[in-house]
Amino acid sequence: MSLNLQEKQAVVVEVSAQVAQAQTIVLAEYRGIAVSDITKLRANARQSGVYFRVLKNTLARRAVQGTQFEALAEKMVGPLVYGISSDPVAAAKVIHDFAKLNAKLVIKAGAYNGKVLDMAGVSALATVPPKEVLLAQLLGLLQSPVSGLARVLSAVAEQRTAATA
Repeated sequence: MSLNLQEKQAVVVEVSAQVAQAQTIVLAEYRGIAVSDITKLRANARQSGVYFRVLKNTLARRAVQGTQFEALAEKMVGPLVYGISSDPVAAAKVIHDFAKLNAKLVIKAGAYNGKVLDMAGVSALATVPPKEVLLAQLLGLLQSPVSGLARVLSAVAEQRTAATA
């Protein structure tokens, strides 16, 4: 069933609004995947805050025109699903995790921070730890020199008290 002009314009406006807030877009080919599997993928995407949709490529190209994702337009070929997220990692993670379980979902490309990513780039982005873990690791690195200095000063103080006693 094809869309009339007003429906196409509404789709472009809806997708453009999502793209305007997005940091990441991931494209994957869904050829041969059962509807029940796509439904599970949609549910996972919704839980992660990812806008997930099957779109006509011409409408998607119009939606990304004039944005940081415009370079991705040349990769929009074939039957694709689009994962769009304001979280830099969420879309890549949802689609990458599903692709590991279902070999028929093939990641074609992605875009992050104005750069087009290939399949390996999307996979690398998907394996980045969550923000909370990265902050905890950073805090650990920042505390490391301070706690080491505290241990050294404590050991020096203990040696001095032991030497005077």
